[in-house]
Formats: sequence, C-alpha cells, structure tokens
Amino acid sequence: MKLAVTGGTGFVGGHLLSAAADAGHEVWALTRRPQPARSGVEWVPGSLDDAASLAALCDGAEAVIHVAGVINAPTAAEFEAGNVGGTKALLGAAATAGVRRFVHVSSLAAREPQLSLYGASKARSEVAVQTSPLDWAIVRPPAVYGPGDRETLELFKMARRGLVLLPPEGRLSLIHVADLARLLLALAAPGAPGGLLVEPDDGTAGGWTHRAFATQLGAAFGRNVTALSAPAGLLRAAARVDKLVRGRNAKLTPDRASYFAHPDWVASPARKVPAELWRAEIKTPEGLAETARWYEREGWL
Repeated sequence: MKLAVTGGTGFVGGHLLSAAADAGHEVWALTRRPQPARSGVEWVPGSLDDAASLAALCDGAEAVIHVAGVINAPTAAEFEAGNVGGTKALLGAAATAGVRRFVHVSSLAAREPQLSLYGASKARSEVAVQTSPLDWAIVRPPAVYGPGDRETLELFKMARRGLVLLPPEGRLSLIHVADLARLLLALAAPGAPGGLLVEPDDGTAGGWTHRAFATQLGAAFGRNVTALSAPAGLLRAAARVDKLVRGRNAKLTPDRASYFAHPDWVASPARKVPAELWRAEIKTPEGLAETARWYEREGWL
C-alpha cells in the first residue's frame, strides 16, 4: 500500500514507519522539520494546519494513519487545535484525495472526557472521524511502552533504583509499541472491517494493578521494588509545583494529574480487536525486560 502517516517523528509513529517499511509499504510521512533519510519513507514537509502539505501527503494514498496528537498543553485551545482541528483538516484532505481508509489513533482518555482537557479533545476527535464520509477505524491505545519511549522512561529509572512512585491504587492495560504498530497496519489493510473502535492490550485479562506493574518493572532489572501510591491530592499539588517551576514545559500538569489519578484505565473487553485481525504477540514481562535492556544499552538510565 501507499500509506500517509502523521506523527512519524514521534515514539509510536517512528515504530510504525519501521514496521510499514519492513512490510514493503510505500510510506509518506508528515514532518515539521527536516529529517534524515529513512529507507522506505518519503518525508513531506508541513503540518496539520497547512492545507497544501496535507494535500501532498494524501495524494495517491490508499490509507491514512493519523498518529499525531497533542498529549500535553497548558490550554484547552491548544488541545482543540492539535487534536480536533488537526484531525478535521486531515480528514478533509483525505476525503478530497479519495483516500480509501482512515485509521485514527485516539486514547483511552477519550472514554472519560470529563476528567481532562486532553481526554475531551480526543473524544471530539473521535466524533469528527465517526461522522466523516471515510471508511474509518479508531484505536484507543492503553499505556504504550517500548524502546525509545520517553514518557515511561522515568518509571524505568525509578524501578532500577528500587522505589516506584505510582498514582492512587488502580488498574491499567499495557501494550508494546511493536504490537500497536502491527495493529495500525492491519487496520489500514484492504478488507479490514470498517466503523471499528477498538481498545487493544497485551492480552492480560483485567489488566494490571499498579503494584503488579511496578513489580514487573522491577523484575525487568532483576530486582524487587518498593511501590508507593501517591494520593490524588498529592498528585494535584505536585502538578501545581511543576507548573510554577517549569511553566509551559511542565510534564505533570493539572490536566495530566487528573487522568493519572483515575482508577480504571483497562481496555474494555467489549472493544477487543477481532482475533482474526490481530492479537498481541509480546507479553508484558518480556517486553519490559527488552525495553530495560534497550535503555541501558543506549545510556538513557
């Protein structure tokens, strides 16, 4: 296939580009900044607010895989522009170009739009996709991890030191980035079911408790860890401090603290991916150990 991809310079998108190229697809990927040459990838300069670059990206594509999104921003307007406005602009370009299929990467946060500006914007982006004239599929990934991820890096650093600080007691689902990339390609393929909204995971029924996840993080380094759950109020206070200290560059914003404190980020069995289309291949204990080794080799820890 000829695939048009957004978010190819990020963590998930980068793994997707590798998987697509390995599978023999022709990939056109949007980028804001010049990128080094990459086998099987044609870089398209532009952004989601540049109509001309979106037209060039979608021209001749059989499927669009929309990975790009804003996960951290200080204002509702910035979430709206990146996650809703950007998605609508790409949908319009894809429809004009006659693209067959649109695969949209959303988030489990869209299930609880009242919790965060991020989740609310992702929920609105889903509505834009579902009401478009295109043949679509929506993926709500749970926590994604794997080599090259900076979002979970701090958790690995803590596990290596033997003390993991966690949100309030709860459960979550996990997925390795390589499994997610395979799913996105499967959903873009001719014959994949349309109008599908899925919540994939690693195959662990009921997900992982936060403490069980911390235990597995420690096992990735061959050690036992102490796991401490932070009360929701402490998370919110830490977010206010981070905002005061780092301003727009804060990592733990009040918005993120709100959805981190939610007790249920487990993929719904009712939204399971059809087994004939895809199933996870990487078990979380092995995936975490592989990721830990990668971080160590690359000197990230």
